[in-house]
Amino acid sequence: MLRVQDLTLARGARRLLDGAELSLHHGHKVGLVGPNGAGKSSLFAAVRGELLPDAGSIELPPSWVVAHVAQETPHADIAAIDYVQDGDRELRALERELATPAIHDGEALAELHHRFDAIGGYGARARAAALLAGLGVPGHEQSRPVAAFSGGWRMRIHLAQALMCRSDLLLLDEPTNHLDLDAVLWLEDWLRRYRGTLLLITHDRDFLEAIADTIVHIDAGKLVTYTGNYAAFERERAARLALTQATYAKQQRQVAHLRSYIDRFRAKATKARQAQSRIKALERMEVIAPAHVESAFHFEFAPAGTRGRQLVRLERATLGYDEHPVLRDVDWSVLADARIGLLGANGAGKSTLLKALAGRLVPLTGTRSVSQGLRLGYFAQHQVDQLRVDETPLWHLARLEPNAREQELRDYLGGFDFRGDMATSQVARFSGGEKARLTLALIVRERPNLLLLDEPTNHLDIEMREALTEALQDYDGALIVVAHDRHLLRATVDELWLVADGSVRPFDGDLDDYRAFVLDRARHASRNDDAQAPERSASLRRTQKREEAQARQKRAEARKPLLARQAAIERDLERLGTEKNEIDAWLATSDAYVEEAKARLLSSLERQGELTWVLARLEAEWLEVAEALEEEGK
Repeated sequence: MLRVQDLTLARGARRLLDGAELSLHHGHKVGLVGPNGAGKSSLFAAVRGELLPDAGSIELPPSWVVAHVAQETPHADIAAIDYVQDGDRELRALERELATPAIHDGEALAELHHRFDAIGGYGARARAAALLAGLGVPGHEQSRPVAAFSGGWRMRIHLAQALMCRSDLLLLDEPTNHLDLDAVLWLEDWLRRYRGTLLLITHDRDFLEAIADTIVHIDAGKLVTYTGNYAAFERERAARLALTQATYAKQQRQVAHLRSYIDRFRAKATKARQAQSRIKALERMEVIAPAHVESAFHFEFAPAGTRGRQLVRLERATLGYDEHPVLRDVDWSVLADARIGLLGANGAGKSTLLKALAGRLVPLTGTRSVSQGLRLGYFAQHQVDQLRVDETPLWHLARLEPNAREQELRDYLGGFDFRGDMATSQVARFSGGEKARLTLALIVRERPNLLLLDEPTNHLDIEMREALTEALQDYDGALIVVAHDRHLLRATVDELWLVADGSVRPFDGDLDDYRAFVLDRARHASRNDDAQAPERSASLRRTQKREEAQARQKRAEARKPLLARQAAIERDLERLGTEKNEIDAWLATSDAYVEEAKARLLSSLERQGELTWVLARLEAEWLEVAEALEEEGK
């Protein structure tokens, strides 16, 4: 299990966690929630060992494999599918061992092959491809270098690598931020089937609701555990807050009564003793803080005051980029009371359609017409990027309304949690969520009668998402939204349209039907892959065996001349050794030293010296050949 004991984490002088306790058993799926800055990401860093606790400890079983989403790409020049496979560290280690030619033990080699098969090594590439496809990276893109992908796509590849790891503990910090709804639905289904322990940070309520069986709330520096999903957490916490508030109110009445008695009778000698006892009672009384709920955002749209029925019309429009169509023959009118959610896979053309409606993309063919009274509010990521980072929220708002009083503008910004010094801080210091909030604040202030929202909840926390949802529920203008946040879609739109196969058409069903549609399509694709998997696996085995045979053949070819030379040396050693032994034996007799054998003695001694030198050289050469044969895998 994962055990957190008396944990204290601090950032500078600020304590994020103070004496926190937590125990998570294997297989639990845990949602970690709390306000921004409460310490959620810091706790993840501490679990990974990247942040040392100021006090206390975090204990994990030593055998556990921990997976998380990388923030940087160390080898950006490798193909995406290869980078994803790097997530399975045991797979890569086995591949390296199997590629080593120096393994001579047949039993050890067989064991390596058995383990490689047991962990699904032959199907690893197909598994990596399925993960990338599920997260929206099509097959023809998977061989591109990771460096060729944009930041958002790169995060999908990082996520796929984390999922590729056969982990015991999976840490996911806002995994849905860079995903569209189709990818979110696929990931949700995958995580529900994940067998390890999951620790998840997300602001997507439906995503958390579908996956988590436990909620851990960071509250006042403590880790408070709630059993059940996010809805159960909200109900139980509301009950706790209500009880705390009631207890606090009762305590305050007691405090007021004690203070009143002390103030009245402190100076009277006859009551001094009772007054002192009440002072001590007041000091002993436990201070119960008032129920604290994270500061709620609050804002609302001004009445749209729409005149006319039709706001924007695309007529026989072909939409695309650089003469490459994405959507064809779009014939669509946006009416004043429209509340539409756009569905479709990534790259199908949802953002392209919104750009065309907003007038930011000129149709390749066809026309766009708008009503005279159109006031457009368009939110997209590039809108966030167009903020002046060297200016302040107050400056941005004053530019829209130069005659407005500063206090009025400050009050308005306060509804988006830009209070005090935040209103006059440079945008460059803001997080992604704060920039998104400011962009929304500027759009709302322009009093639009048509809102086009492209993933407005990216980087927004749960409180801000709820405030946006409530404001959109009361908004009386036309609304078209692309979002992976199903809670926002369910609460704010009346109809769903599907962007797919180069066209735009109504979707017959609700978001639950769309979830079934997406997962059924993914499973159908997976079945097709599975049907081909045995053939791919057999092909891989055949290829590997052929490569091994070729390697053995190459080694055999390389050893042939060495073996021939070794045999020749051994023949020479035997022949010359025999000759030397005969000379040595004759020299050992008395016959070698008589006068008549003098000439033979001299020639024998000379030959003995030659043979000794030649034999020494041959023996040294034989050792060199033997070493070469060993290196060639003999």
